[in-house]
Amino acid sequence: MGNVLAASSPPPPTAPAPGSGPGLVSLPPGFTLPPVSGLGAPAAAPSPSTDQLPNPGTFEECHRKCKELFPVQMEGVKLTVNKGLSNHFQVNHTVVLSTVGDSNYHFGATYVGTKQLSPTEAFPVLVGDMDNSGSLNAQVIHQLSPRLRSKLAFQTQQSKFVNWQVDGEFRGADFTAAVTLGNPDVLVGSGILVAHYLQSVTPGLALGGELVYHRRPGEEGTVTSLAGKYTAPNWIGTLTVGQAGAHATYYHKANDQLQVGVEFEASTRMQDTSVAFGYQLDLPKANLLFRGSVDSNWIVGAVLEKKLLPLPLTLAMGAFLNHRKSKFQCGFGLTIGGAAASGTVCGVVRP
Repeated sequence: MGNVLAASSPPPPTAPAPGSGPGLVSLPPGFTLPPVSGLGAPAAAPSPSTDQLPNPGTFEECHRKCKELFPVQMEGVKLTVNKGLSNHFQVNHTVVLSTVGDSNYHFGATYVGTKQLSPTEAFPVLVGDMDNSGSLNAQVIHQLSPRLRSKLAFQTQQSKFVNWQVDGEFRGADFTAAVTLGNPDVLVGSGILVAHYLQSVTPGLALGGELVYHRRPGEEGTVTSLAGKYTAPNWIGTLTVGQAGAHATYYHKANDQLQVGVEFEASTRMQDTSVAFGYQLDLPKANLLFRGSVDSNWIVGAVLEKKLLPLPLTLAMGAFLNHRKSKFQCGFGLTIGGAAASGTVCGVVRP
């Protein structure tokens, strides 16, 4: 999930990229929801009429389908061990050894409640992660009603409390509205407010907007952006335009094994534009997943993931080459006890 929170003494706020506001997150990698005893089958949602427009999803998910195709840059060695302690509780240990940045250790815990809405969704969800320096990231996600979902997230830096935010998301039959309040301080008069809205206009077309309001002593401002998303049976095109710039993505599913995507970004603040091409090749019979990308800055990267079934092991190898800076880096990852998810085997978890 994107994070609009600033530290307690942040630099002056800058206009975020269009569609980069915060959103609700999914479960961590390797955590599968087992059947919850005593609940029975989840209640089926009422089937919409043929003339009813579908729910368009959330604003911050507009570009997600394309972004998931791109490999996450990785460097050094990463070992992740996932351990399920019960049907609702899981812990994980992660060790990262790096030659560029700092090596570190993370301990994470995830709890999934008994309110099961579907075979893959249950609430409440509590996720926590702490590193060897004592810094903590924690999130609580809960489905308050069939259409209303909320989230509370906070972050500490060693012993110092730095960030916290509250999200609320309402999904109507053909629209989604979300509000995020970040780091509010009534005494100082500072904080960030983000509002999203996405509306289905036709069965394939959805239009919406984002409003970001920030305030701190002696400074306040707003940033707005508009978005449009068209969904076809095998492709998705999205465009976001605002004061911060423009962001366009195109996702195409060629078949069950091959998916490709193109991303264009233009920033008014950085006075820079970039184009990137990414693809994902899935070979389920060989338990292989390959992602590759190349962009206009001549950065070429690829990540290969291999599941060593029937063992609960997933290997990942990645390499990235920046031709302009003549910089090369590679990485290796191993996940034990649970399938690795997109963008989480090595390096930083994809937002």
